[in-house]
Amino acid sequence: MILPQLIRLHLNYEKNAHAFFELQARDALDWLQAGGVQLGPETRMLDLGCGHGYPGQLCREAGAQVVFADFEDLRLDTLKEAPFRQIDLNQADLADYGRHDLVMCSNVLEHLAEPNNLLRHLDQLLNPGGVFYLSWTNWLSPWGGHEFSPWHYLGKQSGPIHKVGKNLFKTYIGEVLHILHAQKNLKVRRMAPRYYNEFAFLMHIPGAREFLAWNCALQVERVD
Repeated sequence: MILPQLIRLHLNYEKNAHAFFELQARDALDWLQAGGVQLGPETRMLDLGCGHGYPGQLCREAGAQVVFADFEDLRLDTLKEAPFRQIDLNQADLADYGRHDLVMCSNVLEHLAEPNNLLRHLDQLLNPGGVFYLSWTNWLSPWGGHEFSPWHYLGKQSGPIHKVGKNLFKTYIGEVLHILHAQKNLKVRRMAPRYYNEFAFLMHIPGAREFLAWNCALQVERVD
């Protein structure tokens, strides 16, 4: 469980930002590898909505061929020479971005005005047998309101950085799972409350999981 470490690092975010994001990314990759995902020189990986690029950086260190994609290029200086694709996930034709063995999309979904554009077409980014790691902060999570949590439970809709309907959107685990389960060529292999993956059983309790998952993590496989 890394949640206590993340909270401690976040208390002095400006000083600990690098350690914070690296811990998040490493925990996500460890969870995927525990679920059978393997990385090597033949692995094509896409860091989707990459931000600074920490997940992709770890995959590169493991030998994978990594492409980074986001609306703007905010990657670490050490990653600037790596391939980068500009993408607006609200409207992009995902078929234009190639197929990959692993796609990691972390903390992006809740910031999309049109999340279904990704959810209904994410198979277009995967090779057969490829894995899509989707992780996001669901609205009813203790952190659902981001910097104005937990006041979102009392109706607050905005804070200094985020505003609901502008750059933060309400998402629900059940609705996302319903969309993914409806696609015959996709299989949700594993799910867990991110940052405390050991309590994966919580994700199998409809309703309660919306409140008990700080962040939802899904391992989705293309099963043509």
